[in-house]
Amino acid sequence: MDGLTFAVRPGQVTGFLGPNGAGKSTTMRMMLDLDRPTSGQVLVGGTRYRHLTEPLRRVGALLEARAVHPGRSAYHHLLWLAQSNRIPKARVWEVLELVGLTGVAKKRVKGFSLGMGQRLGIAAALLGDPPVLLFDEPVNGLDPEGVLWIRHLMKGLAAEGRTVFVSSHLMSEMALTAAHLIVIGRGRLLADTTVDDFIAAHARSYVRIRTPEPERMRDVLTAAGIPVRPAADGTLESHGAEAARIGELVAAHSLIVHEVSTQSATLEEAFMRLTGDTVEYRAVGGQR
Repeated sequence: MDGLTFAVRPGQVTGFLGPNGAGKSTTMRMMLDLDRPTSGQVLVGGTRYRHLTEPLRRVGALLEARAVHPGRSAYHHLLWLAQSNRIPKARVWEVLELVGLTGVAKKRVKGFSLGMGQRLGIAAALLGDPPVLLFDEPVNGLDPEGVLWIRHLMKGLAAEGRTVFVSSHLMSEMALTAAHLIVIGRGRLLADTTVDDFIAAHARSYVRIRTPEPERMRDVLTAAGIPVRPAADGTLESHGAEAARIGELVAAHSLIVHEVSTQSATLEEAFMRLTGDTVEYRAVGGQR
């Protein structure tokens, strides 16, 4: 990390984004005092994690779902966590039911699928009913129903006034789940803003035009002062003009079109534009 400073506030889901190697997992480990920064500190409600009494009642975290003894059952894994923080035994069954693992509660974790392991990790994070929750890639291994479930769960927890901090590589999920974003690259803060403001600042909507007369279309739009460029799929893209205006020009010049549609800017596009220069590991395409 390099002078990384930000605050995560209650009442909303805060997404934590960055390319591979940006330092997201390291930052979250520092929040739990698993790694120590050379300078600076992380405070949870004004207190360092290591100084919290019964920390599971204050902070719930999913960093590595597989960090479970494989010979233990789901129930007994959660039971010893509960006992270590004076959490009532009844709470174990509550979180098992919440994450959908009641039917396999007494089965050994070594037989769990990746998705079941994720659900168990989420159950452990929720065990102490904490006001602060940290999730590192919580949708890994979950099927579509599970992804929808965790999305609603995180938004519901935030609606209760809790602080929810979640990292993910799935931009589509962050766009649907998060209200605020922290974006880092190579250990440095790149953005600390709302999702809507982030997209507006780093991506633009455009009009896509599909026509069998691309040359004529380009000439007509250029003459009208509307910038247009060819896209890789053979369509034309126009930035800075509304679809209605382009439709009027199409009608006035009797052009043939198969599509004139507005393509909204996306979180993924904004993220790629901002972080493109900070990617540590980049694959090279091509045939071998």
